[in-house]
Order: sequence, then structure tokens, then C-alpha cells
Amino acid sequence: MKQSELTQLRNIGKTVAERLTSINIKTPDDLAKIGSATAYQMLSSDAGQRLPVCYYLYSLEGALQDRHWDDFSEEEKYQLRVAAGLAS
Repeated sequence: MKQSELTQLRNIGKTVAERLTSINIKTPDDLAKIGSATAYQMLSSDAGQRLPVCYYLYSLEGALQDRHWDDFSEEEKYQLRVAAGLAS
């Protein structure tokens, strides 16, 4: 089986790539077009529960920026949570 293009992105392993593919995000361009916050919301909706922000929201944004998910400042993490509707 061909390895997903998504797994070539930083922070994206096989499981996250499979989940993204299940919601029709199949390429890095698809992820870039939709954005990390919307992708996180779609994944959470698909799973029927809120997913861990560090493993999904921060990782997705880190994949887009080629940064490790834990390299974001607290302010950046807060802004991501706001964008995803997780903070006010």
C-alpha cells in the first residue's frame, strides 16, 4: 500500500492520516485549503467527540507550518483553540 502524502508532513502519522482521509482530506493541499481549525472540527464531529487538541489541532497546524506541535507559544495555542471554537 502506498504511503499517504499526509504522513510526509511533520506531526502526521498513519492514524491521523487515515482519519483525515476518512473526512476527504487526502493531500497536504487539501489540509492547507481547509485549515487546521476546520479540519479539527470535522475530525471531532466524525469521531462523535472532542479529540485531544495537542494530538490533532496543534499537530495539524504544525503540519501546515512544518513545526513540532509543542513549539507553539501559549498565545498561539490559545488562538488555535479560539479558531476551533474551543475557547472564548
